[in-house]
Amino acid sequence: MSLVLDSSATLAWIYMEERSEAIASVFDQLIAAGAWVPSLWRLEIANVLEMGVRRGRMDAAFRDATLADLELLPIQTDPDTEKHAWRSTLRLAERHRLTIYDAAYLELAMRRGLPLASLDRELRAAAAAERVALLGE
Repeated sequence: MSLVLDSSATLAWIYMEERSEAIASVFDQLIAAGAWVPSLWRLEIANVLEMGVRRGRMDAAFRDATLADLELLPIQTDPDTEKHAWRSTLRLAERHRLTIYDAAYLELAMRRGLPLASLDRELRAAAAAERVALLGE
């Protein structure tokens, strides 16, 4: 079974001190069946890693190696994220008081009929309200 992977779940996998058994299971599923991400996922991950370098949490070599590792995973970028931004994504953000960025993950999970892997509390609550299966906790 494929899944939608958000940045919070990805970052919990990257940072060993944040990795849980549930996140390890998500990545086992990802490796077996692949995952989908909205087009903003790469920007979010790159931004968090770059901020980590700037704040001294990691060095540039770790950032670059992490991005290279992520590129090897069977993760597909959704080509239609932007097409839904001003309609269904915006409506989900409005209904659940989410950022548009978080609503993009929920919209993708709903559109593709896939479970959502997230650790974000508000996004998980919105997904539960929309009856989207959840992974990660």
